[in-house]
Amino acid sequence: MFKIVILAGNFTRDTCGLEEMKVGACFVNPKKRIVGTGYNGMPNNCSNRLLPWGKDKRDDSKLGAKDYYVCHAEMNGVINRFSADLDGCTIYVSLFPCNECAKIIIQSGIKEVVYYSDKKNDKEEVEAAKILFEEARVKTRQYDRRKRMKVEVDFESIEAEPQPRKRARKE
Repeated sequence: MFKIVILAGNFTRDTCGLEEMKVGACFVNPKKRIVGTGYNGMPNNCSNRLLPWGKDKRDDSKLGAKDYYVCHAEMNGVINRFSADLDGCTIYVSLFPCNECAKIIIQSGIKEVVYYSDKKNDKEEVEAAKILFEEARVKTRQYDRRKRMKVEVDFESIEAEPQPRKRARKE
């Protein structure tokens, strides 16, 4: 699932240049079918060029930073899911969710969060998310990072002309 999470995260227009901000999410139902994906992005009909993507905090305000504007991967995935409901699903996400996303995850009925990185574990938003998940009995676990993977899209094989099949010889 994390190959899909990483690919989804690459859809972001985040210009911070930080790979950890390219957050992706993938929702899987109890039958192991993908029922949604999400990535960090601006709300519908809001310009990726006009609203800030950086962390510029002028005058002690967050209005020049992306914090107030960007929809997180988890939110986008829940809102734009392919399925009628997410009850009992597992979310695979590249970065441990913040408290706001934790509330959305809990309200949508998701029962498990599998995350790749917890590098923001010193933030209050993440600590609050962990408290919420524990209280709501949503299981959380870190992906086994020993299962490293390489995500590669081979466009040449997709665009290649199909080769005719060799027919079996009749004797």
